[in-house]
Amino acid sequence: MIKRVSILGCGWLGTALGRRLMSKGYVVKGSAATSESYTKLEFTGIQTYHIRVEPDSLTVDYNSFFNTDVLICCIPPRRNENVADIFPRQIAQIAQQVQKMEISKVIFISSTSVYESGNKVVREGEEGNPEKASGQALLKAEEILLTISGVQTTVVRFGGLIGANRNPARFMAGKKNIAAGSPVNLIHRDDCVNILTEIIEKGVWGEVFNACSPEHPTKEEFYTKAAKISELPLPEFSERTENYKVISSEKLINRLDYKFQYPSPMDYLKELEEWTYRI
Repeated sequence: MIKRVSILGCGWLGTALGRRLMSKGYVVKGSAATSESYTKLEFTGIQTYHIRVEPDSLTVDYNSFFNTDVLICCIPPRRNENVADIFPRQIAQIAQQVQKMEISKVIFISSTSVYESGNKVVREGEEGNPEKASGQALLKAEEILLTISGVQTTVVRFGGLIGANRNPARFMAGKKNIAAGSPVNLIHRDDCVNILTEIIEKGVWGEVFNACSPEHPTKEEFYTKAAKISELPLPEFSERTENYKVISSEKLINRLDYKFQYPSPMDYLKELEEWTYRI
């Protein structure tokens, strides 16, 4: 029975997940890489550890962090010109620790950036062909964790994250010549937390899932409304075309019998608009 969950990388998503799991009675341990983030994490009630993952070393203040039933790896690739080499080496350090501490279950937070924009619907069975170095790094990291002997790893490839204090309008406000018809692939943080919690509670291991709101409004529709709500400069769109992808979450919906709290990113904007109106 799973009682202990360790979250490596308790940032914006990891901390929200930790709080949810604590509310359900799990013993939750979380890691922070800096003194500032360590102090913030302590205030949440999550058991806090200082851990730095480097390409050739893993700095851990207490090994008890890895004494757990489930390890959730929630650290993104850092912006670095050598990220496609450095990040997989960091993940290899984590994989060694997983084997050393005999952790049997791992969840890896990945991204839909592992897929190329091939102007089509994308499902998990398709081979990843990342266009950016960060996507290449994530794909290599997935392979490392999925192939640890004796370990059941589930990979969740999230779309772009929205919700809470992450204002989507700031990504496009005031920008020009944006392809109007391109679809967005976004997911609310609450859905991310719900999905990860259900994976643990339903024991869904050894899987790869896309996780993205099933509805995909256009960039023009979504970001224009987001900018208006936030009273930011409107983005300017053009008729030019660009390569796109539409991420399918059908496998996740069927396997977990999951119902999205925010089936469309526009649902979040409606909520944001109502909240803005109230204040």
